[in-house]
Amino acid sequence: MSGTEGGFVRRIGLFQSTAINMSQMCGIGPFVTIPLMVAAFGGPQAVIGFVAGAVLALADGLIWAELGASLPGAGGSYVYLRQAFQYRSGKLMPFLFVWTAMLFIPLIMSTGVVGLVQYLGYLWPDMTQTQGDLVGLGVIVLVIGLLWRGVEHIARITAVMWCVMIASVVLVIVAAFSHFDAGQAFTYPDHAFELTSGHFWTGFAAGLTIGIYDYLGYNTAAYMGAEIKDPGRTLPRAIVTSIAGIMGIYLLLQIGTLGVVDWHEMTDPDSVAAQSVASAVLEETWGKGAADVVTVLILITAFASVFAGLLGGSRVPYDAARDRVFFRPYGKLHPRHRFPVLGLATMGVVTAIGFLIGRHTDLATLIQLLTTVMVIVQALAQVVAVTVLRRRQPGLRRPYRMWLYPLPSVVALVGWLVIYGYADKNSPGRHPIEWSLAWVAAGCVAFVLWARMEKVWPFGPKEISEEYAAGGDPDTAGDPDRAGGADTAGEPGTAGDPDTAGGADTPYGAGTAGAAGGAANALGGTGDGPDGPDGPDGAVSPGAPPPPTAP
Repeated sequence: MSGTEGGFVRRIGLFQSTAINMSQMCGIGPFVTIPLMVAAFGGPQAVIGFVAGAVLALADGLIWAELGASLPGAGGSYVYLRQAFQYRSGKLMPFLFVWTAMLFIPLIMSTGVVGLVQYLGYLWPDMTQTQGDLVGLGVIVLVIGLLWRGVEHIARITAVMWCVMIASVVLVIVAAFSHFDAGQAFTYPDHAFELTSGHFWTGFAAGLTIGIYDYLGYNTAAYMGAEIKDPGRTLPRAIVTSIAGIMGIYLLLQIGTLGVVDWHEMTDPDSVAAQSVASAVLEETWGKGAADVVTVLILITAFASVFAGLLGGSRVPYDAARDRVFFRPYGKLHPRHRFPVLGLATMGVVTAIGFLIGRHTDLATLIQLLTTVMVIVQALAQVVAVTVLRRRQPGLRRPYRMWLYPLPSVVALVGWLVIYGYADKNSPGRHPIEWSLAWVAAGCVAFVLWARMEKVWPFGPKEISEEYAAGGDPDTAGDPDRAGGADTAGEPGTAGDPDTAGGADTPYGAGTAGAAGGAANALGGTGDGPDGPDGPDGAVSPGAPPPPTAP
């Protein structure tokens, strides 16, 4: 089915899906995490972290591929968890996903603001701690202000920011290998690979956490399942190709950087190499002027990632509230500019708090906090969801079945448990595990209060829906109550609009490229379809971007 009148249209093919994933995966992340990776491993063997992150991303990506191919609707995790866990716990799991997304999405965005301030310090070396705090808070206020006014031409913004990001990455790689010292890059300290050492595995867990943070976004196309052509073939190929491509880019960045900048400098928190390693590479190779130019490009990339992430992330609670899976006030739009007011305001506040936490602890702590929250309700739950759906809905059409099942599930499970289990050791005194459990517990209390008000399970009947089991595709079926997307009630007229085809229901992840729907259009993926009539709530201007990934 390519799409039907009144619903999403399947226009996005393999090339566009892969490009959307890669645009979300590669942002400012590697520019700020290379020193963190080196510090975690204690030497150039930090390359292991990016490889291990790729292995976990690939295993988890195959889980996304099976779920996305068999449940090809707009919404990703929201759809998968609702379908898998509705039998025993009603709407609890999708509610908890939204609840945790309200924390980990803005925390991901706050890492981008921390990175922006770090690189600004290269151009403003006398900037004090207080000045840096005020600049970061000012950036967040500016982003919220721009989004509050409404945004248009997302596709054009996406294309420009994608080009800026690519230029930054290419310039750093070319500069690094133009003055590459292999001896420096591949000289390891004693006991670097001592696998019997507890220190190695603690560093490995920290590196794995940083690595998976950098790869976040490999699942972006799955959130747009209702718009993917032949999702059973396209999604697994797009996921595998994008992970392999980004791993190659990251390895070139990491190895090239190590061949120019002494890794010992990266472990000194007050050095330029630790705060803005890409600037250090350019200054060492092509001089201060070139370093200043690339630093400006990286600042633009960081700003764009935060902008895009909050634009998309604010739609998550909105969609859930409109689908009666979250608090109703989050389902209201601004009367003039048509954006979700409460979702954007809440995530803006959490982003500011996360930024201050990162500034007054460190970036690694912030990454540990957001990954531990994400692991419980999304990552681990989806590992379980694959098996649950195979048992609960054996007749569900599965155009793609996970290769070597259940091996990828086991690898993903072990990887996520390693990240979670070592979180407290890698952030001593910060207690990320305890904070994540507290947040989920608070979410359970919130669910009970919400369920009582809405009179749903456990205070009412469970609502069991197996709309995909018979091979149906509710996101393209033209349901008049859900026109414009299964989870975007009251938003008709978005099916062919190139600036809104990304779908409002694309939770999680803020990469550099911005709106995935816009990215697909910029890359020739969505085409121009006829605009449908505006419904009572109009369109969520400007059309929701995809999940916020690592900035």
